[in-house]
Amino acid sequence: MTTYIYGIVRRSHPNPPKDMGGIGDPALPVRIVTGGELSALVSDAPENLRPKRNDLLAHQNVLSEAGAGGPVLPMRFGSTAPDDKTVAAVLEERAAHYAERLEALDGKVEYNVKATHDEEAVLHRVMGENPEIRTLTEANRQAAGGTYEQRLRLGEMVVQAVQAREAADAVEIQQELEGVAADVSVGPQSTGWLANVSFLVDRDDTEQFLASVDKLRGDHPHLDLRVNGPLPPYSFVEPGPAPHAAQTAGH
Repeated sequence: MTTYIYGIVRRSHPNPPKDMGGIGDPALPVRIVTGGELSALVSDAPENLRPKRNDLLAHQNVLSEAGAGGPVLPMRFGSTAPDDKTVAAVLEERAAHYAERLEALDGKVEYNVKATHDEEAVLHRVMGENPEIRTLTEANRQAAGGTYEQRLRLGEMVVQAVQAREAADAVEIQQELEGVAADVSVGPQSTGWLANVSFLVDRDDTEQFLASVDKLRGDHPHLDLRVNGPLPPYSFVEPGPAPHAAQTAGH
């Protein structure tokens, strides 16, 4: 039976409640697999594993419950190994790395910050920052919209200015928030976000971090900042289970 992995803890970590259920319908019981000085929270993996809402919540719940007893290295949803024996072997093989990560992440949580532009507000800002765009806009207005070439040129200038503002804002967001964080992980670029950054924050500093986000919002009304957290520090576990021992079913 394929083994599903929720997270990695120290061997001395309190065991989960005997009745703790994980993913699956009905919920599959969570158990401990030990290798050396480390343990993994695991269960059997259901067939045709998919990121369904109930299973995603169950995965998160196991990590939250375990996190109350000490640091946990969270595996992303869908992390599996062929069997318990393989998990134990990986724990021993990667012992130094996992021990270092457990120490580094002790008492810390992750906040993910994504940013977009308020379209109307950013256009207003771009106009204010760029005299050439203002001049051309006014000239086109006085010329009843201007020629096709003039409108095309204005459109290209606005697009370039907005792209430059996106790049500058992405840098500023990270610079403003990383001072309150222990570590930073830049997420993959995706359409629609000008910034997608995860911050590792000490639990004692979470209020200060969120206050910094609020200040950023107040100082930059053209930005739409979305914060997700506190989360298990998924973005700071890398490189995770050894590639030959674990697979990902998707997340």
